[in-house]
Amino acid sequence: MFVAPDFSVLEYQVALEATRRASHELMSRFGTKIAVQKKGIANFASEADLAAEAAIISTVRDQFPDHTILAEESNLPVADDAEHLWVIDPLDGTNNFLHGIPHFAVSIAYYHHRKPLVGIVYNPVSNELFTAVAGQGAWKGTIRQYVSDATRLDEIVIACGFYYDRGLMMRTTLDTIGDLFGANVHGMRRFGAAALDLCHVGCGLFGLFFEYRLSPWDYAAGQLFVHEAGGRCTDCDGAPLPVSTGSSICATNGRVHKEALQIIQPRWSKLKS
Repeated sequence: MFVAPDFSVLEYQVALEATRRASHELMSRFGTKIAVQKKGIANFASEADLAAEAAIISTVRDQFPDHTILAEESNLPVADDAEHLWVIDPLDGTNNFLHGIPHFAVSIAYYHHRKPLVGIVYNPVSNELFTAVAGQGAWKGTIRQYVSDATRLDEIVIACGFYYDRGLMMRTTLDTIGDLFGANVHGMRRFGAAALDLCHVGCGLFGLFFEYRLSPWDYAAGQLFVHEAGGRCTDCDGAPLPVSTGSSICATNGRVHKEALQIIQPRWSKLKS
């Protein structure tokens, strides 16, 4: 099991315990035949998602029965002005999980008055734990992480995600990738787990991650990790990411953010119109 930085913040300790319990539920099912619900094209919810989510919610409720929870698989009421908000993705990368690809994660974030204070992302197969507490830095295991020091797009590898849509949004994403290659990025990677992609921006592996539509549980923990590592996360217009509604996302090391948005934003603007 993972080794984590020792922060005294209670919400952080609870999030770690929730991560442990959820990971046990996932790994007890990984590589086995399990029940799957189809929510749309290439969009699935499995019994692993549901069991992991139940474990996280139970752990949070034990300590904080009055806190608000926004979770991918549970239809729980959420108030935008909630003082205490947990944003949970019990299994980011369900498609990978179902195909036996060992690249998926538990993602848990805690917000206080709409500001992210704790973020945890954990891949239980590789035992890679990414943690962030506001003002305390970004950590992989017990090693502090920082974004890359690249200053131009032609110095970085980029990552992106595709929403489940197989029409205009996917074609627009592909066109934008072509535009970024025109800026001479070193390469593009698409791994299928946005929470981990964001952490890899924070660790300096990618200089940029973008996606034209993500849910808040996909980026809640990862955006804090990027910020604490010295990077920047906005939507594709350059505005702050919303707390409880979906959004586009552009996450960078901060130094290439303006240049990245100059390429990503125009096609996003056309997509919205």
